[in-house]
Amino acid sequence: MPASATYATRIAFIVELAGHLHRYGTTSQRLEGAIVSVARQLGLDCEPWSNPTGLILSFSDPQRPPGESDTTRVIRLAPGETNLYKLCEADRIAEEVMAGRLGIAEGHAALRALDRDTGWRGNLQQVLGFGLAAASMAGMLRLPWLDIATAGVIGTLVGLLGIASRGSPQMKEADDAIAGIVAGGLAALVATFLVPLNLNTVVIASMIVLMPGMALTNAFSELTSQHLVSGTARLFGALTTLLKLTVGTMIALTTVQLLGLEPQVRAWRPQPVWVEWGAVVTAAWAFAALFRAGRRDYLLVMAAAIVGYYISRMVGQWLGSPVGVFLSALVVTVAGNGYARWMRRPGALIRVPGIIMLVPGSTSLRSLLVAVQQQDVAAGQDAAITVANVLLALIAGLLIGNLLLPARRNL
Repeated sequence: MPASATYATRIAFIVELAGHLHRYGTTSQRLEGAIVSVARQLGLDCEPWSNPTGLILSFSDPQRPPGESDTTRVIRLAPGETNLYKLCEADRIAEEVMAGRLGIAEGHAALRALDRDTGWRGNLQQVLGFGLAAASMAGMLRLPWLDIATAGVIGTLVGLLGIASRGSPQMKEADDAIAGIVAGGLAALVATFLVPLNLNTVVIASMIVLMPGMALTNAFSELTSQHLVSGTARLFGALTTLLKLTVGTMIALTTVQLLGLEPQVRAWRPQPVWVEWGAVVTAAWAFAALFRAGRRDYLLVMAAAIVGYYISRMVGQWLGSPVGVFLSALVVTVAGNGYARWMRRPGALIRVPGIIMLVPGSTSLRSLLVAVQQQDVAAGQDAAITVANVLLALIAGLLIGNLLLPARRNL
């Protein structure tokens, strides 16, 4: 039985599991709930404390006198990134260990094996995902074909920049600002020497993967679940990302202006409806790749993203955008909780892709860009109000969805 393993072995397994769940982008309330559940099954008392940059795990053995076995682990971690395949594998390993079908030592080794680098294939998949997501976002906005191509090319370069920055801590700190410089500079050059562009929209679409919309949503989700420290830290981390993207973009556009160049800007969206819906499908594939879904889950992840967007779009046209976002988030949450309950796999496979195209990251950046470009806070007010409406609708949908069908599994 798992509880018969040594005290140190059980602690080591839970510490390893917690670290993996953190690295795969699990929110604090779900991570802490999962760790408490696993620890209980392994015969341990555990009091976890999670935040975006670390974990504190306090253990004790309920079979020993109070204070005799108290152990605390403090772990410093970088903010996590969504990896659906490894999240599912970590969940499967934990289930196998708790059921006694896998020894704790073997489970620990299996978790460590998940740390293997995906190599050049994984990097190529990420770069292609960046480019395709950028082009798809431009297509969903019905921009002209050249705007779509420009966004796709710049998005690919931004993806390459992200891969290059992994080995350099200094570059990693500034990669969002550098991405803004690259996106703003290249888009401005195209608009100056080739053809007019929907300039701000192309810049935003080309950096869509870097937008902290999901981080903003997770931050408010943590705040509403009373994880105040984690939610506040995640919120300000998202705002910092927005500021770095804005600063980089404005450096590029200001430099172009100082050089005497005049980008030609137009507001033109000529594409028919089929382009938008085709772009939704390619965006769903791109996010499945960026979220590193397993091959068996690609269709599920894509379906969740498409259905989430479709509900929001159709209901939004009928009853208004906030109602569409609310209903979409509610349906996705119920579907994710039901999938986790009946299939005994992480509901994140449906929940995360289902809301990814609803989160207000691009609108947040637009409000900042407009305010800085015009040096007028009121100029970005409409976009800021849209961000608030979308966030409120998303959080309300998530909360009501969890009430309608409570999650029995934390992931």
